Amino acid sequence: MSEHQTLLFLTQLAVLLLVGSGMGQLARRVGLPGVVGELLSGVVLGPTVLGHLSPATFDWMWPADVSQSQLLDAVSTFGVLLFIGVSSAHLDLRMLRRRPRTVISVSTAALVLPLGLGVATGLLLPAVLLGPHADRSSFALLIGVVMGVSAIPVIAKTLTDLGMLHRDIGQLTLAAAAGEDVIAWVLLSLVTAMTAGALTTGHVLTSVGHLLLFLAAVIAARPLLRGALGRAEKAEGSGPVIAITVAAILAASAGSQSLGLESALGAFAVGCLLSSPSRQTAVRLAPLRTVTLSVFAPIFLAGAGLKVDLTVLGDPATLAAAAVVLLLAVGGKFAGAYLGARLGRLTHWEGLALGAGLNARGAVEVVVATIGLRLGVLSSAMYSIVVLVAVLTSVMAAPTLRWTMAKVEQRSDEHLRAVELAAWSDRPSAPADPAQN
Repeated sequence: MSEHQTLLFLTQLAVLLLVGSGMGQLARRVGLPGVVGELLSGVVLGPTVLGHLSPATFDWMWPADVSQSQLLDAVSTFGVLLFIGVSSAHLDLRMLRRRPRTVISVSTAALVLPLGLGVATGLLLPAVLLGPHADRSSFALLIGVVMGVSAIPVIAKTLTDLGMLHRDIGQLTLAAAAGEDVIAWVLLSLVTAMTAGALTTGHVLTSVGHLLLFLAAVIAARPLLRGALGRAEKAEGSGPVIAITVAAILAASAGSQSLGLESALGAFAVGCLLSSPSRQTAVRLAPLRTVTLSVFAPIFLAGAGLKVDLTVLGDPATLAAAAVVLLLAVGGKFAGAYLGARLGRLTHWEGLALGAGLNARGAVEVVVATIGLRLGVLSSAMYSIVVLVAVLTSVMAAPTLRWTMAKVEQRSDEHLRAVELAAWSDRPSAPADPAQN
């Protein structure tokens, strides 16, 4: 790496972090999830705004140099793995074990309905939106995944910001999103195989076998990780606990990637293993959560926004496609979540609240879109549409959740969970009641 590349790389990181963090704070001040501002910061720094206002500055800051972009991609990959691992650690597995029927019905219906709508949409969208290496079937499946996925990081941040992470509906939303995402990552691996021309019945069976092998390894690793963390707790300071946690996230991500599954699945699995930790472990992991959400998340999200060019929406056909995708994505997820909730014997308002929370696609949809763009399944125009949907659904999540959850009565055990979760954020008090937000 040359001296100029090093200088430019450090400058890029500083700009992405400062602008991303600043716009994230601005978004929070106006009542939106910070992830919205962080994504939009990339749009401001990208071809849509900076590239239009000052092309020379844009070309210098973001040169068309593969080796330069790979440096940013490496940091972003590391950041998103930590992001997913830390966010999924908020799952309360004890509560979920008590309500398996509800979790299964919600996650299944909330995935299948929008996934089916997405596949149908992908079969009908104009061919110009297909990437250079896509056929119609791989493109349609990827659009289905895009519509079916929910964003655990965005959901966790939104619920935390609104003081709802401790609520049963908040936990069910995270669990349903987790179930959806496990299937989504497997489907994404099938898209990868289809792009490479390697999709056969044998490949599908192999993928399922690899998933089962991975799940077995995760279950076997749980006591090992808990034991290592228990010994690390006896050391002075937070360093050993954080080091073991990060190493576990990276090792599991590498393992899932080596099996043909997406690395994000490994990070999610470690987060689940970390759920309901001892209070001492939670307190010592709080600095990792802070650095991840304050440093790596803005860099990743702003970097994802850089690839968005909203000027493509000036084309009427592209704008119409964006409207159709947004409408079906939102409607399909709401309908699926509500149907699953009612089948799981939840109330009308609980069903609507689940639909509101699961509609937040944010960072995970951006990850899927980024992979689709890298594989050549999505065109740059379709990528921009997908990221736009991610931003708009994340914007919708906070106000719709606040409105629907105000109608749901809070239970006594939810307050006890709030006290446990408070340790993760270095705050001595529990999250506020959503009715006050």
